[in-house]
Amino acid sequence: MAEPILKVSNIETYYGPIMAIRGVSFDVPQGGIVTILGANGAGKTTVLKTICGVMDPQKGSVAFEGREIQRTDPDKVMRLGISHVPEGREVFPFLTVRENLRMGAYTRRDPDGVAQDMSTVFGYFPVLKERADQRAGSLSGGEQQMLAISRALMARPKVMLLDEPSLGLSPKLVLEIFDIVTRINRERGVTILLVEQNANMALKVADYGYVLEVGRIVMADTCARLMEKDDIKEFYLGIKDQGARGQRRWKKRKTWR
Repeated sequence: MAEPILKVSNIETYYGPIMAIRGVSFDVPQGGIVTILGANGAGKTTVLKTICGVMDPQKGSVAFEGREIQRTDPDKVMRLGISHVPEGREVFPFLTVRENLRMGAYTRRDPDGVAQDMSTVFGYFPVLKERADQRAGSLSGGEQQMLAISRALMARPKVMLLDEPSLGLSPKLVLEIFDIVTRINRERGVTILLVEQNANMALKVADYGYVLEVGRIVMADTCARLMEKDDIKEFYLGIKDQGARGQRRWKKRKTWR
């Protein structure tokens, strides 16, 4: 793997008295795509919130380009070069598509560059150009996800954190979204950290993966190798016939929180 642009070391983050992630460590190499897999409640979203400054870890560090950024305000993290596409999209519903995109570039002072980047994201998602003067709240779920990704790109990030980009989308739209994500990585050199329950798709597009269970990293490997592991096949890809024993194990794993 290349030198990490983002390095998470032994972070512990709490919701009140409850520890959500415990001793989590991983690297994200510059220019790569890394995915974090896990069941609902495993702590995936908390990891992203800790990186982008929405939550502060009680222990551990987050280093971006060699500089520790834990406990840094989210707007400063974004100015450093990390954009967050949250679960649920969180577009500004009463602003137009164009205004949402301009909000993504609010820290920039290069109007020509902003206009160029807006043209670029319209190239990625032509439907957004058609809806440019339409309120974001009236868009479909897939269009809102396209807008959320495009808004994050308007900040010209070095790293993009994607939280469940396929959530609630049709299989066709999922393919389209992930195709654009890989193009953004390849064409613009944006490093991607992807949190995703659609393990099959995530493992296909990412280079390296981590599996999170009950707030801990329990497995890490290249995505090609992860796809060959029995546990990944059974519990994330649905390939193996679980049988009675597997059903019992699966029932137990569904209680992860």
